[in-house]
This record gives sequence, C-alpha cells and structure tokens, in this order.
Amino acid sequence: MSVTDEIKDRIDIVDLVSESVELRRAGKNYTGFCPFHHNVNTPAFVVFPDTQTWRCFSECDDGGDIFSFTMKREGWEFAEALQHLADRAGVQLKPLTPEAQEEQEEHERLRTMLEEAVIFYRHNLLHTDAGKIAGSYLQNRSLTENTIEAFGLGYSPKTWDSALVYFQDKGYAVEELQAAGLVSERDKGGNYDRFRHRLMIPIRNRSGKMAGFGARVLDPQDVPKYLNSPQTQIFDKGKLLYGLDSARKNIRELDKVVIVEGYMGVIGPYQHGFQNIVAQMGTALNGYQLGILKRYTDRFIIAMDSDAAGQKATLRGLNIARETLDRTSDMVFNTRGLLRQEARLKADIRVLTLPEGMDPDDVVHRNPEEWQNLVKTAQPIVAHVMDTLAKDQALDDPKVKSAIASQVLPLIDDIPNSIERDAYLQRLSRMLEINEQALFSYRPERKKRPALRSRTELPPAKDPDLRARGQRTGQVYEAHCVGILLREPELVYKVDRELGKEGLTRFDEKDFQNTDFQILVRLIKEALAQSEEEPRDYVISYLPENFLGIVDELLANPVDLDPKADKVLEDLMRALLKLRKWQIVKKRDHLRYLQETNHENGDFKALEYQKKTIQYSQEEFKIDILSERYTSRTAAFNS
Repeated sequence: MSVTDEIKDRIDIVDLVSESVELRRAGKNYTGFCPFHHNVNTPAFVVFPDTQTWRCFSECDDGGDIFSFTMKREGWEFAEALQHLADRAGVQLKPLTPEAQEEQEEHERLRTMLEEAVIFYRHNLLHTDAGKIAGSYLQNRSLTENTIEAFGLGYSPKTWDSALVYFQDKGYAVEELQAAGLVSERDKGGNYDRFRHRLMIPIRNRSGKMAGFGARVLDPQDVPKYLNSPQTQIFDKGKLLYGLDSARKNIRELDKVVIVEGYMGVIGPYQHGFQNIVAQMGTALNGYQLGILKRYTDRFIIAMDSDAAGQKATLRGLNIARETLDRTSDMVFNTRGLLRQEARLKADIRVLTLPEGMDPDDVVHRNPEEWQNLVKTAQPIVAHVMDTLAKDQALDDPKVKSAIASQVLPLIDDIPNSIERDAYLQRLSRMLEINEQALFSYRPERKKRPALRSRTELPPAKDPDLRARGQRTGQVYEAHCVGILLREPELVYKVDRELGKEGLTRFDEKDFQNTDFQILVRLIKEALAQSEEEPRDYVISYLPENFLGIVDELLANPVDLDPKADKVLEDLMRALLKLRKWQIVKKRDHLRYLQETNHENGDFKALEYQKKTIQYSQEEFKIDILSERYTSRTAAFNS
C-alpha cells in the first residue's frame, strides 16, 4: 500500500470536505454548494463516500479525492497537501534518502539565511543614516509604514562587503552566501555584496517562503534599474510570481487576477485594498506561471504599458495563455451544414491598457477609483488585439487585411459563446471592409474527418458493458498510460496532436483520478516544458521520494509493448480513449444521481442537466470517432 493509499484509508472524505462545505445527506451520497466558484442556486457539488471522491457538476466540472480537494482549496502543491494530510492522519512519511535529505536541509538553510537577510536590510532601512535615502524614496511613493512592513522592504548599504561581513560573523560560509545569491565572486578572486545602495524587495514563493530579492536602484546613474537574485536552487524567476503569496486568497475570493509588470505595481495597489494583483519579474509570462494562477481563477486581466514594447509583450502573453489554458468543446455546423467539434478557450482573458507613462502604482495613488474603472473596463482579448493590430495600419492594403484576419480569427474561434463570436466576426468584417462570408470561409478548419452518418443524432455508446467493469477498470487504464509516458515522455506531443484533430481537450492530469498518477503526469509535462535536461532524466531527478516504489511498479509494466514508435503511440491512444470513455460513463451515472436527488428536493434544473448530458454525449461521440482509427489494428493493450 502506498503512503497516499494509507492516508486515504485513515481520512474520510466526508469529514474533510464538511469542514469547509455544508453538506446534506442525499441517499448514500452528500451534496452541497461548490466551494471553488460562486453558486447559491443549485447544489451541484457531490461527495461519494463509497469511492471517497468528489465532483462539481457545474462551472468547475472537476473532481478527485482528498488530495486534489486539499490542493485546490489551499492552492498547495502535492507535497504540501501530502504533509498536511499525513500529519492529520498520523501517517509517518517515509524518510528521505540521504541525498534528498541533504538537499532539503540545504534549501532550508538558504531560506533561513534569506529570512535573516530581510532583517538585515530592514534594519539598514529603519535604523541607519544611509537608509534615509531609501526611506525618502518610499515616502515619495506614498507608501505607509504598514505597507513597508507587510512587504518587508529594506535597504542594502552602499558598500562592497556589509552583507558579506555580517553573515560571516553569523557563521555562514562564503559558499552558502553565493548559493543564496547574496554575494558574487570577483574574476580575480574574492567576493563582494551583490546588492549595493538599492531598495531591497523580498521575493517569496506562493507558500510565503523566501526565494530571493528584487533590488531597485536609488541612484539614477546606476544600472540596471532592477536587479534580481541570480538563478539559485530556490530562486527561478520563470516559476515565481511576485505577490502571489499575499494575493492568492483574494484572487480566489474575487475570482479574478490582474497581472502587472514590476514590484511597485503590486505594492502600491495593495495599500489601497487591491490585493488580487501579481507581477512578472522581468521575464515573459509563461505557461508554468499561468498554470499556477489557473488553480485560483480562470479570469485573467493582463495590465501592460501602452507603449509598443508593452503591447508586444501583451500579445506574446496572450498567445502563451491561449496555448496553455484549458479548453472545452462545442458541437457546431460547418459551412456545409455538417456537425463538427470545435475547441473553445476555457478562460476569460482581458487586457488593461495603462495611461501613457504610468504604472498601476501611479494610477492608484492618483485616484483609486480610476484603477477600479480600468479593471472593470478591461478589453476582451479579441477587441484588444483587433485595435492593436489595426493601429497605424493601411487597412485598404489586401495583405494587411489578410494578416490581421489570420491573427484575429483564431481568437474569435476560441470564444465559447456563439453570439459573441458572431458579434466579433461582424466587427472584424466592418473594420476590414470584408464580407462576413468571406471571413467565415477564410477561417481555417480545425480538423478534417469523414461526414457523420447523421447530422443531428449522435451514435450510441459502443461499450455498453463499460459501466459494469468497476473502479479497477479506470485504474488499469491510468497505470498503463503513465507507464508508457514514463518511458517515452515526448509522446505527449503526439497525443495532443491526435486529440486536437477531433477537438478533444489536451492530455492532462485531469484525465486521472488517482492522485499519484496526477502528480506523475504533472511532472512529465513539467519535464517537457524545460530544456536543461532530457525529459526522462528530469522526471527521475525531481521524483518525490515516496513515489520510487510506484514508479518501479509502473515501469515493470507494460513489458509487451511493440518497440516501434508508431505502435507505442497507437497503444497509448487506445488506453487513453478507453479511460476517457470510462470516465464519461461514471460522470453520466453521477449526473443522473444528482438530477434525481435535486428533483426529489424540489430543486430541479432541467436545462442545466440537459446541457451536461449533451456535453457528455458530444465528448463520447468524439472519442468514438477517434477510437475508430485505432481499432482496425491489433492492440498491444487488451482491456
């Protein structure tokens, strides 16, 4: 039994969920209002004691076990949820290997050193004459003492060795100071303070643990304007978002996040009560950062400068968002009147354009209501891109028309609401002075496949016995998929391409119910997103210690895979499609139960349940279409 299974055995999901959700008994299950989105009408959140799982049948359309619930509720990583639930269950986590234990202790020592650095820099700000320069700067930015204290702002002295001497006197070695990014090594030998005569801004990860510093110049002649900690074992600016530790609760409560550039863009608004803001740290917004934010909300407002560089950064961020964020799908008629599936972006992305020459801090201090209005009137992604691309362009030039249409039409296709799509298509038609039908015809097809046998009816499920196979069926498929991907992580790209041909959502951890497999899939996708190590090596390097036994078991199977790459892909696709088909059957059973329960309680929302039923049928139909490609050949995996 794995440690996660042992914890599940000791913690009842009903007891855990009841601490934050008011549940009512409904037959053998429990229902309530989902804690992850606003809903006061229909209790569409269900807890199933027999399988120890939960599911939201409304906006979230998500579910899982005690680990996924805790991670989603707290915004934690798996390791944090594991430790919390293990402590609650009284389960002793297996000791780390000597190497892992040493690395963990080293990280904790670095964080402890950085916490002491916060105190050191803060002392220099508040209690030294030199620190008065930084104090005057903060006063000119209208920051209060409470705000300065809340963010731990400080001052690094205008010397070459103040921090070096201070920490050596406290018993830290020079090598540790280098590892923490507090000192740098001279080319000719010796070390010196990395940060000198700068405003010091502590940077914490989303759990509030110290990771590094951002440092702003106080002398206009100094460069660069902002200097961050170097890449260290605990500081990776591509995986951090400044202010998320203090903003995550408000992001979830407001169901909205504003993404800005620069530390002051977080600190100034925070002082005025706008606490759902995070900042990039000199890097382009990336998929990893968006994935972290997606745990708290699917409503994003990107606030960027109004200059050309800011607009370019905004467009780059929007493209990354479209590639990263989840999608749902619709059944629509194509130009020939035949049904097809189209993927729609499952997020609301808007753009806030700042007044020229101003940042969020300036706007808020000038007039907090002005900032509120900017957020409220942030442009939808399509409108912003249309205006940006058309600015200063010769719209009578056919090549310009074609270039703008090529960039805007995919954004219009992403919009879930059909009325909004038509409205934007009309707007683009007027702007470019091109007939709507020409634009519609120009829109690239997302996929090609044979016409359906019926234009209006979906075929019946092809596996009527799937429901009777029980919970173990899903786990067999899950284990098979993960076992293959641990051997060949790059197959994820090909799987996504195959799924995309039918408008199916990308391969994701949500394909799995088992928390262990979810963590492994997330690690595999993280391995593919980096470029420093081979994906398989990365997975092994960052594998949680408690997963060694699980991975050994998964790698032991399947042993009968065809060595040819295309055959392995076919085998993986068959297992994944069967897994998704099995999950739809389970979802449909749960939905039927919820429908009957709410009807008995006088809370019957026929249209809501009908919409979900159609959605599941559409997804099942797409799976059947794609499955036909893989049933004509001999399967290496027998269900």
